[in-house]
Amino acid sequence: MSFYLHTAAGLVLAVKAQPGARKVQIGPVLPAAAAPGWPEARLKIAINAPPEDGKANAAIISALAGWLGVKEAAISQTAGMTSREKKFLITGPVAVPEVA
Repeated sequence: MSFYLHTAAGLVLAVKAQPGARKVQIGPVLPAAAAPGWPEARLKIAINAPPEDGKANAAIISALAGWLGVKEAAISQTAGMTSREKKFLITGPVAVPEVA
């Protein structure tokens, strides 16, 4: 099960957000329903920011940047601004780490 797609624009990551968690945690990979333009699974990301005023989205971008070893400016959210199911585009060279 893959939670990412390589496209001409960059790497597309599908995320299942868990805002308001006690600590930041990346993983596990969860199965998801098929959807056009989305990978077949979602990477669960627990973040301690609340789901209001874009705080959770910003915290996810920050967590992804640290995990992937890229700058936050290389990550843009392309879907799911108010949903727990989110999609992010990472531009530039990036290697996806293993998920526990």
